[in-house]
Amino acid sequence: MIARLTNQLAPFKKQLIEHPIYQNIDCVSDLRYFMESHVYAVWDFMSLVKKLQLDLTTTTLPWQPPKNITAARLINEIVWGEESDLDKNGKPFSHFEMYLNAMNQINANTDGIEDMLNRLKAGENIFNIIDQTNLPYHIKDFLRFTFEIIEEGKTHKIAAVFTFGREDLIPDMFISMIKKMNRDNDHKIDQIIYYFDRHIEVDGDEHGPMALEMIKNLCGTDPIKWDEAINTSQEALQKRIALWDGINYQINERVKIKI
Repeated sequence: MIARLTNQLAPFKKQLIEHPIYQNIDCVSDLRYFMESHVYAVWDFMSLVKKLQLDLTTTTLPWQPPKNITAARLINEIVWGEESDLDKNGKPFSHFEMYLNAMNQINANTDGIEDMLNRLKAGENIFNIIDQTNLPYHIKDFLRFTFEIIEEGKTHKIAAVFTFGREDLIPDMFISMIKKMNRDNDHKIDQIIYYFDRHIEVDGDEHGPMALEMIKNLCGTDPIKWDEAINTSQEALQKRIALWDGINYQINERVKIKI
């Protein structure tokens, strides 16, 4: 069934890897705008991770053994890496915090994502926040899809969204281009290079295979769950493509988000 899932997702993944957005980011100001938009996808990914941890491990007291020990082990290892990895200086940070630090290094605007986090901290509903922000539609739609899947509460579908549309879809040529940008410009952008290198390393070598194993474990021999996982994965990739389309259009038009 994994082979069937992989085959059905291949055209969407190819479209993402070959997306023109990567060739259109050719200066630091373009990269800055890309990061100001992409940060929301970096952030909402962590909610998928933590929802899976809540579903698959024991988070209540008194403690009891998790029902699915294999899936629990897989998600705990993934959470450990995503939430408390080491940055380029050897300090523990989540991948999201690494991304914010990289944004700050190139003076990218973090007001929008920080305002969202502050409103969540104050107890506001995530869907109300999404609706009330001045973010463009492609970002709002991407976020809304993520939290609708989380709210629906089907663990195998959450795992499917978590597994596909990840940063391992960012092609090597984009990383090479950013590295060249780092050499050719006065702006130092080594933190975003480290973020992408690190994220792709752990996704490809560790978290990606773990996530696929988790989907196999959660869907088992249930054909309905497999169909739902495939359909949800396709939709997740389509949402990522739409996000890339929107960001790419605004980079080309030099339209900046005003929060």
